[in-house]
Amino acid sequence: MNNAPKKTAAIIMMIGGLALTVIALIMDISGQSGTLRGWLLIVGIILLVMGIFEFPNKKHTKIVNIVFLFPMVFTFAVTVVIPFILGIIYSFTDWDGVTVNNFIGFGNYITMFKQMDFVYSFVITLIFTIINMIAVNIVGFALALLCTSKIKGRNFFRAAFFLPNLIGGLVLGYVWQFIFNKVMTIIIPGSLSMLTDANLALVAILIVSTWQYAGYIMMIYVTGLQSVPRDVLEASSVDGANPITTLFRIKIPMIANTFTVCIFLTLVNSFKQFDLNLAITNGAPSRIMGAKIIQATEFLALNIYNTAIRKNNYALGQTKAVIFFIILAIVSLTQVTISKKKEVEL
Repeated sequence: MNNAPKKTAAIIMMIGGLALTVIALIMDISGQSGTLRGWLLIVGIILLVMGIFEFPNKKHTKIVNIVFLFPMVFTFAVTVVIPFILGIIYSFTDWDGVTVNNFIGFGNYITMFKQMDFVYSFVITLIFTIINMIAVNIVGFALALLCTSKIKGRNFFRAAFFLPNLIGGLVLGYVWQFIFNKVMTIIIPGSLSMLTDANLALVAILIVSTWQYAGYIMMIYVTGLQSVPRDVLEASSVDGANPITTLFRIKIPMIANTFTVCIFLTLVNSFKQFDLNLAITNGAPSRIMGAKIIQATEFLALNIYNTAIRKNNYALGQTKAVIFFIILAIVSLTQVTISKKKEVEL
């Protein structure tokens, strides 16, 4: 087969596309305005891509894949990989958000671990994560069992339970803040808002977080429960297995991978909790630890935000963010590893 005409046409398209793209960029750099510049750039890119796509080559598929994957890979590198590497470098400096004046080594890390508020934020975040992870999964699984039963209006219940997850965390947080401060105190005369007590404020965040996220986890459990083979359930029923036995001996073991996914999602979401924390309490109320006053409900993400943005200490905030990432990665990988082993055992 003679590929010479096709190869020539492809080369012409690539050269023409490259030329038009370069001309458009030169026009942009020189400050020339008008729609011609935009049209030249669009046509040039289209011709360049078509030329690469039509060029006959043994590695044609690989070249096309690289061309189409490059924008996504480049965007990921620019927005995630490169900032992450720069963030690690900045954590060893006195970066003020704009410039770096001195390299201070592990000074920021030493300062961070000496701060009582950071240690407290880590502990309170860990406690919140464990409780919230358990609560969301229990509620989500219970709702999934309800929505996969023979109850009337199953689809309505699914939509109703999933709806809170569609509301933004900040909006949801301010709405529930109003409920705790105004509505609940009216319903229970003489009572104080839960948000005024250090321990009850944490419970308030747990309630809202579970209410918001349980519907999302429910949908994943619903998908898992619906994947259980019907003939297995019918066989268990014929053998005389009651609903409790069927649940614990058949359904749960057969959707073990679903539990792994849901636990992972709730673990990561709970550990990174920020918007509800900011909107509902903003770290308040205060608590006295030794001789220091700290924010009783300031989770790690909010502590990092306050350090960098409010206290204008970007280097220390970045240092906390690096440690935050390392802790989250270790906890997540450990959870997935343990859950995978449990899947095999079940």
